[in-house]
Formats: sequence, C-alpha cells, structure tokens
Amino acid sequence: MKKTSHRDLMALAVDKARETMNQNIGGPFGALIIDKDGTILSVASNSVLKDHDPTAHAEINAIRLATQKLGTHDLSECILYTTAYPCPMCLGAIIWSNIKKVYYGCNAMDTDDIGFRDEFIYDFIKKNANDKTILDLEEQERTYCLKLFKEYQEMNKQLY
Repeated sequence: MKKTSHRDLMALAVDKARETMNQNIGGPFGALIIDKDGTILSVASNSVLKDHDPTAHAEINAIRLATQKLGTHDLSECILYTTAYPCPMCLGAIIWSNIKKVYYGCNAMDTDDIGFRDEFIYDFIKKNANDKTILDLEEQERTYCLKLFKEYQEMNKQLY
C-alpha cells in the first residue's frame, strides 16, 4: 500500500471544510482520522450552523464517525488531522478518545485572527475555571450524587 503524505491527508480535510463552508454548514474546519495502517476511517467538517449544535466541530464529528465505524469508543493507535489547532472542547474529546497524535494546519492565533473565540476559554481554564462572568460553577448536592458514583463503582462497570 502506498503511504499517503501529510499533504494528501490534510488536503482531504481542507476540501471537506471548503465544501461545507461554502454551503454555510460551518466554518473552515475539517478533520479526518486514520488508523495505524493509514486507512481513512472518517472525514468530517464543522457543521455547527447546519446542525444548530455548538459541539458539532470537525474533530468531534470525525471522532463520532470513526467510533461508529469501528464500534468502539477507543481510538488508540489512530491519528487525527485537522485544519486548525483543536479548541479546548475538541482537545478534551481527542484525549478522551485515546488519540495520541494530531496533525493540525492553522495555529490558535490564526483562528483568533479570523474572529473565532477560543482564547477566552483557554484563559478561563488557566485561571482554574474561576471567572463567573464566563461561567458560574457551583457545587450542589455532592453527597446525594456520590451515592450514584459509588453504585457505579460497586457494579464494577467499565471505566473509560
């Protein structure tokens, strides 16, 4: 099997992003996931505007498609290509899916330069998520909810 270049793989993500961007489905964000053998598992773009879903980022959509195709939530040994440095939400999803390698095109400053607002979320996290003007987080009913967690633990359910 011929090895596909980074440029060829990124071009697929760019082409998908351009297609849906021109259809007003989402922004200039595309992503794809390959397995350890280089087989393409998914190619997706941002569909926030079409889906009216703020979580429908290209990386999230690509992860959803790949996990459905493989029938697992674990994308260990997979590689993700994306047209831009992943936002905080996407970084979390990438880490939760066990992807260990990401190739990105544009950096976070490039995204900021065209008006996307990831930087304030990075700042919020760096400041221990303690800025109530962005998000007011308040613990309530911990003891009550801990019972549920203990039930789960006692059932020896799968951790992920």
